[in-house]
Amino acid sequence: MRLADAGGLEAISMRKLGQVLGVEAMSLYKHVANKDDILDGLVELVSADFEAPSPGEPWKAAIRRSAVSARAVLLAHPWASSLIESRSSPGAARMRYLDSVVGTLRGAGFPMPIVAQAVMALDSHTYGYVLQELAWPFDASSAGDVAGAFAEALPPDAYRNLAAMAELVMMSPDHAVADFTFGLDLILDGLERLLEGPATLRR
Repeated sequence: MRLADAGGLEAISMRKLGQVLGVEAMSLYKHVANKDDILDGLVELVSADFEAPSPGEPWKAAIRRSAVSARAVLLAHPWASSLIESRSSPGAARMRYLDSVVGTLRGAGFPMPIVAQAVMALDSHTYGYVLQELAWPFDASSAGDVAGAFAEALPPDAYRNLAAMAELVMMSPDHAVADFTFGLDLILDGLERLLEGPATLRR
């Protein structure tokens, strides 16, 4: 994990891992079958840090807390989002986390077809948002300056809506217009309305 955090997944190889551990790379094959085993182990380490929904908490608050936790962990390990989504053999930690999310939604009264859609929507927002954040060519502290430069580069009287949005970013106290929880709450509020709506909508 330290190798990946420092140099991305490209830094992970049996040779480099052997160097860090002070052993010959071939000796690692006594413990793992191949590099895929290493990658699966990384997914397990990351997934173990996700906060699973608490059984004693209302479903909406539990799912929200879990998603916020997952985002924080994924941001701490920039390589993890794409790796987790690309693996076809989830380990015990990943399975326990997913099972807890599914169980929380089922326990709230959602039928399984809606649970499946909800899990996909939550994952898409969480992983997609993190990937977008990591791809930004600037950090949050410089968002105001970036927005100002963007606005200045716009042709006069053109793209007025974009100019207005850039001004909003510049005027925001912390320049933080993007908010992970905004989209998360939209999803959770929509699920709540669906749960409280007519039974025909939940089939």
